Amino acid sequence: MKRRTISEEYLAGYTQILAEVAATGRRLTRDELQSRRALGEQAAEAGHGLRALVVKHLAVTRETWPDTAAAGILAAVEQAIDAFAEGYEGAQRLAVRQEEAARREFIDDLLYGRSDLGRLAERAERFGLQLSHAHAVAVAGTPASYDETGSVLRQVEQAVFTRFGDRRILLTTKDGRLVCIAPGGQDEILAFFAKHAHTATDGGQVAIGRPHPGPGGVVHSYEEALNALDLAERMHLKGPVLRAADLLVFPVLTRDRAAMADLVRNVLGPLHKARGGPGPHLATLTAYFDAGCIATEAARRLNLSVRALTYRLTRIHSLTGSNPADPMHRYTLQTAVIGARLLDWPAKDLGP
Repeated sequence: MKRRTISEEYLAGYTQILAEVAATGRRLTRDELQSRRALGEQAAEAGHGLRALVVKHLAVTRETWPDTAAAGILAAVEQAIDAFAEGYEGAQRLAVRQEEAARREFIDDLLYGRSDLGRLAERAERFGLQLSHAHAVAVAGTPASYDETGSVLRQVEQAVFTRFGDRRILLTTKDGRLVCIAPGGQDEILAFFAKHAHTATDGGQVAIGRPHPGPGGVVHSYEEALNALDLAERMHLKGPVLRAADLLVFPVLTRDRAAMADLVRNVLGPLHKARGGPGPHLATLTAYFDAGCIATEAARRLNLSVRALTYRLTRIHSLTGSNPADPMHRYTLQTAVIGARLLDWPAKDLGP
C-alpha cells in the first residue's frame, strides 16, 4: 500500500524542541505539548494514519541527531516500530471489519424480526440493548439516502450521545434511513433524535413507533414507524414528526380494503361526472375537512374565493347526494375522502 506523504507542517517546531531538550535535558513545556496535540488533531482531520506520523517523527529525529551511533539505533527503532505498527493496523482493520459485520448482521436480524429471539436477546447485550425491556424506534429520512459511514449519521449520533450517553441507545441505518432504538418510556430520547434528524436530513420527516416489550418489540415499533412514513406520503401529511400512536385510525379504516373501496366508489364515484373529473372536487373536500369545515380557510388554502368554494360544495352535494355541510353526511364523506387518499383514488382503479 502506497503511504501518503506527510507534510512538514505537522512537525512544525519539532526539531527546535529536540535541540533544546538535547542541550538542557528539560521536559517539554505545557505549551509545547499543547502544540503537539493541535498538530496531531490536524493530521487526523487530514486523514493521515498514526503509523506514518510516528515513523515520520522518528525519521526526523534520526536525521537531526548529532550522535552517529544514536542515529543508527534510531534507524533500527524506526524500522521496528514501523513493522510493529503495520501488524497492529492490519489486525485492527480486520477486527473493525468483523465488528462491523457482526453489528450489521445483528441490526438486520433485529429489524427483520428473524433469528432465534433468545439468541437475539443475548447478542443485543453486546450492542447496549436489553431486549427483555420495552423499546421504541424512530426512523428518519428517505430510502437509500444514508449509510453507517456517512456524516449525517455521525452528526446525529454525536448530538444524541452527548445528551444521553448514559442511556441504552442504538443508532444505525437501515435501507438508507436513520434509525434510533431507545428504551420504552424514555420518549425524550426519540424526541431529541427526531429534532436533530429532521435538521440533518434537510427537513426529512421522522416517524416514531410505539413502545413494545420483548425481543419482538423492536421490529414491531420499527414497522409502525415505517408504516407511518408510508401513510404520510399517501395522505400528504406534512408534519416534521409523525407518531404511530396518533395515526391508529388509518390502519383501522383500511383493515377491510374491499369495504373501503366500495365506500369510495359509491360515495365519490359520481364525481367522475363533474367537469374536469373528480380531482378538483376531491381536493375541495380534502381542504374543507382539513380546515375544520371552515369555508373561508378552505378557500384560502385552495386560492379560491369563498363563492367559488361554496359553488363546488353545492356541486358535490348535487352529484353525490351528500352535503358536506350536513353533520349527518359529513362523516361518510370525510371517511370516503380519507379512503380515497389511502387507496390512491382516482389515480388507481378500484374495480367494479
